[in-house]
Amino acid sequence: MINLLIIEDEATLSDNIKEIISDLGEIKQVYDGEEGLFEAESGVYDLILLDLMLPGKNGYEVLAELRKKNIQTPVLILTAKDSLEDKITGFQKGADDYLTKPFYREELIMRVKALLKRSLGLFDENQIVYKNISCNLATKEVTVDDNVLPIQGKEFDLLVYFIQNKGVILTKEQIFDRIWGFDSDTTITVVEVYMSHLRKHLKLTGADQLFKTLRNVGYILQKD
Repeated sequence: MINLLIIEDEATLSDNIKEIISDLGEIKQVYDGEEGLFEAESGVYDLILLDLMLPGKNGYEVLAELRKKNIQTPVLILTAKDSLEDKITGFQKGADDYLTKPFYREELIMRVKALLKRSLGLFDENQIVYKNISCNLATKEVTVDDNVLPIQGKEFDLLVYFIQNKGVILTKEQIFDRIWGFDSDTTITVVEVYMSHLRKHLKLTGADQLFKTLRNVGYILQKD
C-alpha cells in the first residue's frame, strides 16, 4: 500500500486534500512542522505533501532538515506563496514539485501520480517491476519470468516495499512500522517470520538471492 503524508495546519484544507487523493493510498495528516518532521523521518512514506506556512517549523525548515539527513522521500509543496523567489527557494531546499493554492483537483491528482510513478518505478499505474519480478498493485499478483508465485497479503506488501527501496538498508523497525503499523498488536519478531516466508517463495526462481540480511540491523534488496 502506498503511504502519503499531508503536513498542513489548516484542518479543513487538509481534509479536502485527503479527500482528493484518498484513492491513491493510505494517508496520514499532521498539522505542524515539528510533528511533520518527526513523521517524515520515519521513512515509511512514499510522498509528502508539505505546506510552507506551518507552526513550529516552517515548510522550508522541514524540507531542509529532511534532505540534510539524506531522507529522499519525494516532496510536493502545496502553498499560497506563489512568487518566483518562493518557488526557487523550495526547489533549492529539495522539493520535487511545487503547486500553489488554490489548485484544481485534477491537477493535484496528476502531480501526485507523476511523482509516485517516478519514485516508485511504476511502469503504469498498477505495475511495479524489479529485474524479472513484477508486482501488480491492483490484483496483488507476483510474477517472476511470467511464473505466478504464491505471495499474498503482508508478504506482497513486504516485497513491494523492498522494491520501492532497492539498494537501501531497511531496519526491522522501519519494516514493522510500514507493513504492520505503529498500533499493531503483534511484535517486531513478525518481520523475521515473514522475511523467511517471502524468501522461501522467491527461492523457487532464485530471486531470494537478491536479498541480504544485515545482522542486528535489517535487510537490503540489491540495487543492481
